Order: sequence, then structure tokens, then C-alpha cells
Amino acid sequence: MAFGDQPAYLRVAGDLRQKIVAGELPPHTRLPSQARIREQYGVSDTVALEARKVLMAEGLVEGRSGSGTYVREQPVSRPVVRTGYRGAGESTPFRQEQGDDRVKGTWESRSEQVAAEPRIARRLRIGPGDRVMRTDYLFRSGGEPCMLSASWEPLAITGRTPVMLPEEGPLAGRGVVERMAAIDIVVDNVTEEVSARPGLAGETLALGGVPGHCVVVVSRTYCAGGCPVETADVVMLAERYRVAYHLPVK
Repeated sequence: MAFGDQPAYLRVAGDLRQKIVAGELPPHTRLPSQARIREQYGVSDTVALEARKVLMAEGLVEGRSGSGTYVREQPVSRPVVRTGYRGAGESTPFRQEQGDDRVKGTWESRSEQVAAEPRIARRLRIGPGDRVMRTDYLFRSGGEPCMLSASWEPLAITGRTPVMLPEEGPLAGRGVVERMAAIDIVVDNVTEEVSARPGLAGETLALGGVPGHCVVVVSRTYCAGGCPVETADVVMLAERYRVAYHLPVK
């Protein structure tokens, strides 16, 4: 579709977007009112409203109750570095998810036994409804929330062992590799898939983002002899983080 053939609301949104990017409408500046947009661009109220909706959906502006619509300050994208397995003493949950030694962080966690939903059962190669230990994490960097993670481990493997609860017991806070080694399971393979999707309301709220904005999801699975022993989804706000891989050459 040629630019001239675009719907009017996209042309208006595009011009306002350019002004935001160019700094003509800097952060915290009030966006022209619907009446002003209608007058300036010679469009209807409906077109002006739809143009504002586009900018809000893109995260460029935000509505403030009783005040109007304002240009958002755009966060600087930071890398989340993914690396290979880190040795004993370094493989804490934060180190496992953020492989950059310069970044220090903390985490909160909660574990509970649940029935494996179909998508998790497929990843763990177990039956739907089989019992797994689910652990939810909230990671913070510099005191600010940066990542969410949910991990699942088959209780057929870890049940009634000292490592059944990832954040309790003698190996509390260690990585999957070290914990599994303690019960004579040797993890020899890790796979990750990176995808993006609209963030769920609870996710974006916990991460300090805007509901509906995109998140990056890293889906990771640890295997031992071809058998999955843990799978997890790591969730980050796409506008704040990008995934960078540092992979050793063998």
C-alpha cells in the first residue's frame, strides 16, 4: 500500500510519531488535543481519536486521567545476556537468567505443586496432569523489576529428594545443573527459543510496563540424556530489554 493510500488515521499517527521521534514533541509534552488534531490535519473526530489510539498502542504516548495525553519517555533498551552453563558457586537463579557479571540482582520466588498443563507436559515429555513443581520468580536489577520467570520440574524426578524445592534445602538458590547433579542426574543439553507476544496484564503490571505492550519470552529446557528435567519461561518487557547471546566456540 502506497503512503498516499494509507487510511487517514495512519497518516496522522505517522506525522505525530515523526514529531515525537524527532524531539519536536519531547517526553512529558501534552499531545495536541483531539480538536487541535482535527483542525490541524483537516480530519474528523473519529480519525483524530483513532490516530491517538495508534500512538498509545505503540507506547509513544499515555493518557492521564483528567489531564490529557502525554508523550512517554522511552526507556533505553538494555541487553539481557544469555550464556552457557556457569560453574558451581555462580549458578544462582539471577546468574542463570542474566549472564552479565556487571549486572547485580536479587530475586523473589514461590514454589507450589501443580498439575502440568498440556503445553508444559509436551515440553517435559510427561502426561498432561502429571504433578510438577512450579516456581515463579521476580528478578530485580538495581531494585527495579526486570524479569519474570516460571519454571516447572517433574516431581517424578525430584519428588522426595533434597532438591524438590528449588529455593529450599541444602542447594537452595543453585542452578538446575548443580541441583540435578546432587541427585545423580547429569544435565548435558540446554535449548532456548525466543519469541514475542502481547504481555498479559499481570506480567506488565509486575514489570512496571503498560498493559498490552509486547514482551520477549525466552523458553528454556534443560535435558539429561535426552530427557527434559526442567523447563521455564523468562519474560521481559520488549521495550526495555533485548536478548544477547554469548556462546562459546568449541
